[in-house]
Amino acid sequence: MHKIHRRRPHRQRRSRRRTWPILFACGVAAFSLLFLLLILYGGDETYIPENGTIVEVAESQIGNDGGTYWSWYGFDAPVDWCACFVSWCADRCGYIKGGKAPKFSDCREGARWFIENRRWIKESVAPKAGMIVFFDWDANGDADHAGIVKGCKDGVIYTIEGNSGGRCRERKYPAGSDEIYGYGVLK
Repeated sequence: MHKIHRRRPHRQRRSRRRTWPILFACGVAAFSLLFLLLILYGGDETYIPENGTIVEVAESQIGNDGGTYWSWYGFDAPVDWCACFVSWCADRCGYIKGGKAPKFSDCREGARWFIENRRWIKESVAPKAGMIVFFDWDANGDADHAGIVKGCKDGVIYTIEGNSGGRCRERKYPAGSDEIYGYGVLK
């Protein structure tokens, strides 16, 4: 008589019992790693782009006067054009068409758009290239000048601004300056 060899069910269960804790441990490790990355990199900094495109466009305009920007916006005569310059640069990068930036000629409207669209950083930060910086020169609680952040190094913010002495110019400010109203983030 032939004996039928059957696998014992408890042996299969034992191998499953050995595999399950390993899979569980791997899952916990993966979840922990994701959670740690979220904690380390999940603040407002996640929304700060490392985008040089708008900076490159702005740099190419250094020395120009405002006619190009306020006429592009639709004005027939000269106006305060710092916001027109920022919008013109954003348009050249496709940010306006893509809904990542507003077309604005008034700094208050531009700041309001970034705030309403949750793309605003008010607190003192070390801004990254490509952010839009808004200034409050007269400390009245409203934005009255805008520019593009070129970079930040050693506590100094470097910008490119339109309508700075009648031209597009590079400027610099101490990080955390009281004159800085906040930053619009292009994401």
